[in-house]
Amino acid sequence: MKKLISLQLAVLLLLGGVCCNCSRDKTEEMPQTEKIVINSSPELYDLTSEWVACYLTLNPGLEMEVLQTSESSMREKLSSSAQLNFVTSDFIPELNDWSLWKVSVGRDIIVPVINARNPYLQEILKQGISPAGLARILNNPQNTPWSSLVEDGPDLPVQLYFTNNSGLHAGIAAFLERETLSFSDELILDQESLLASVQSNVHAIGFCYLVDVINPRNMSLYEDIRILPIDKNGNGFIDYKEEIYGSLDDFSRGVWIGKYPKKLASSIYTVSSVPPMNENERAFLSWVISKGHVLMDNHGFGELSEFERLAQVKIIDGIGDGRPGGEVYTLPKEPGFFARPLPYVLAFLLLLTIRLFIVLRKNDRIGEVVSEKESIHKGSIINENQVELAPGLYYDKSHTWAFLEKDGTVKVGIDDFLQRVTGPLTRVKMKLPGERVKKGKKAVSIIQEGKQLDIYAPVSGTIREQNSQLSTDASLLNSSPYSEGWIYKIEPSNWVKEVQFLILGNPYRLWLKKEFQRLKDFLANTLNSKDAGYVPVMQDGGEVNENILQVLGPESWEDFQTNFLDVPS
Repeated sequence: MKKLISLQLAVLLLLGGVCCNCSRDKTEEMPQTEKIVINSSPELYDLTSEWVACYLTLNPGLEMEVLQTSESSMREKLSSSAQLNFVTSDFIPELNDWSLWKVSVGRDIIVPVINARNPYLQEILKQGISPAGLARILNNPQNTPWSSLVEDGPDLPVQLYFTNNSGLHAGIAAFLERETLSFSDELILDQESLLASVQSNVHAIGFCYLVDVINPRNMSLYEDIRILPIDKNGNGFIDYKEEIYGSLDDFSRGVWIGKYPKKLASSIYTVSSVPPMNENERAFLSWVISKGHVLMDNHGFGELSEFERLAQVKIIDGIGDGRPGGEVYTLPKEPGFFARPLPYVLAFLLLLTIRLFIVLRKNDRIGEVVSEKESIHKGSIINENQVELAPGLYYDKSHTWAFLEKDGTVKVGIDDFLQRVTGPLTRVKMKLPGERVKKGKKAVSIIQEGKQLDIYAPVSGTIREQNSQLSTDASLLNSSPYSEGWIYKIEPSNWVKEVQFLILGNPYRLWLKKEFQRLKDFLANTLNSKDAGYVPVMQDGGEVNENILQVLGPESWEDFQTNFLDVPS
């Protein structure tokens, strides 16, 4: 049978070569230019430029250029040019109404911001502002007093400002479920003026894009600026499910998970008048979505979920199904079957033969597929005996380890238990050399396709070195957690005292036995069974599957952080 298939494939290749020489059946190919030119709307220019710079370091033979493009110029290019364009749906609101090829690469986020010196800041951070309260301000922007928003607040009016971006106004209108909004001219400012106005007025609230209030020098919020928390469920306080305002990382992750109003997050697209036929362009776009997405939160934009990214890459790989409204990009009309030359007919008959063979083999394959699914379904089990320990290391109940080097520094990393629970890690967020860490406080974040856990330091001190290899290969945490996957070298500030709270060897393995029981309790009591889909997290005998968090969604990772890592036994 193998010989038969090989013969059929060889004949098909031969026929394919013959058909390629039939010039009358060729479709016109789009010209392939050496230089890839990408147009970007102003708010995406820095991000797009960084994408291109990173991609060129991986592919030095390419020539690429990014052009910052105005709204009018972008409209013209979308109607007449086949170049790639990065643009937000707010930048050109009618983008979804046009027949264009486009794929989504991320989200742009509208935020209300306040002055960090606002006298009611602590109360605001505690209770937030409900969507109804937000609507009340926006519907009556010049006559809403602070007393209607904050308990014991004054009757002083809230001073509102908006950036002069038509897309932002359209996004706010969508949030209010209105077709349009009309603000007086004195409330509409450019980005710099809005920033200065909010920084100087403690009673102001500004509405802008998140990227407008991020300082590109240190990728943090500008001085005296805070994001106004939104009490999404309207229960009168910022509860656990809404606590996303502690840092930009927390906020970006919260937007992705769905803890922020979806109507305040618009889409970022790569758009073209026709599907990109240039192979280099398609490769770049696939890289942006599958790998380059990790740069988005550095610029204040939200990432797509893993499943959304896979769907967008599939569109790129199968050019033709990415147009609005489910349209299929059609190639020039082909001649009828019987009008085709003989090689096409022969090829068609051979393809039918192969198809028939596949059908006949279907029943045999069913057994293999079932076996494969059962293998995934069951998975490998882990317990305290499977977890590897390294001699000479001190272990902490934060699932980290510490080792005192000869030069007096302490090398630290995560333990084998944690990497076996998370599964393959894709990114690590580390502090910089010179920064201080404190035992029991956040020291590093480990990430798997956007799902994140914060890990706490086993010792206190100053970071002297970070493992730079983890920046490009986070999988070292999985393959070699005790050697090549180390995270920091720390100059300890209180080693003699803190080492007394760390555990060596066998006592740690005994403690791990309790941890596995606690893990089983967590899985039984906390997780919603539908989150894991058809892949269970535990065996019938009560054993835990390896890589259990890999099959669970971001909300389950949040629960694991709060109900497991944050409450060590």
